[in-house]
Amino acid sequence: MNLTKKILAEELKQFEVHFRDAVKSRVALLDRIMQYIVKRKGKQLRPMFVLLSAKLGGSINETTYRAASLVELLHTATLVHDDVVDDAMERRGYFSINALWKNKIAVLVGDYLLSKGLLLSLNNKDFKVLQILSTAVKEMSEGELLQMEKSRKLNLDEAVYYEIIKGKTASLLASSCAAGASSTFEDDTLIEKIRLFGEKTGMAFQIKDDLFDYGNADIGKPTGNDIQEKKLTLPLIYTLNKCDAATKKKLIYIIKNENTNKAKVQIVIDTVKQTGGIDYATNKMLAYRDEALNLLYEFPKNDVRDALEELVRYTTDRIY
Repeated sequence: MNLTKKILAEELKQFEVHFRDAVKSRVALLDRIMQYIVKRKGKQLRPMFVLLSAKLGGSINETTYRAASLVELLHTATLVHDDVVDDAMERRGYFSINALWKNKIAVLVGDYLLSKGLLLSLNNKDFKVLQILSTAVKEMSEGELLQMEKSRKLNLDEAVYYEIIKGKTASLLASSCAAGASSTFEDDTLIEKIRLFGEKTGMAFQIKDDLFDYGNADIGKPTGNDIQEKKLTLPLIYTLNKCDAATKKKLIYIIKNENTNKAKVQIVIDTVKQTGGIDYATNKMLAYRDEALNLLYEFPKNDVRDALEELVRYTTDRIY
């Protein structure tokens, strides 16, 4: 991401100032937790997409910075809540909020982050940005609940899988791009094109995450973790639809009843690899990446477009 960081060097510094201000609290406990969150920040991919999408249409302004802060507030809130739902003790190599302060406080921290994001937009009358991101939060919740509903039966259609990841992952990246674009673009058609670009990128991003479950990279979660949580990812869906009846029955039994047994989980991983599930998912991921890039190429070529292309390629080439 060298070009991206070079182009956004000053803007990312300004964003961090805006974000730190946005999470401040007069409650000592909350402020301490917020400082912990700021210190263990991730790669900031979504704020980068906000800033670059805005820069594609003009100069970054205060509305852009607030949009980037809102995106990061909402994203952080969902991660805090996800860790409670998943009973996860780590996030990005650090202790999760619920591991350090327990579930009750973690849920309230997530709520606080959501409310701070909403107020940030409302108080500054950024209604368009607020509408775009509020829609994303709705779609993320629907995507997660749809996944929970469908995963119980372990009989997920591929089309439903795409519906799930479009909601739970792609919607926030799509809204990040749209929110950034809305701060500098006047043409709603162009804003929608950038939103769709973000959505395609988000689809590729989630499939890449699915593939990590079948690798050996140190990504902050154990290999086979999705299988242990009975999450039906694209490589596994393909395998269950392609393998013979006896193998399918065996895999479903392991996922339902022996999903904490590492040796049994490894059987599922090996079968997915042998059946071609990894190759199939990889090809789908690259197809979404190319759809995103084709939309991006409709904009004039410049350093900003090149940086966005770099970010898109990073989402599919990353090793963690």
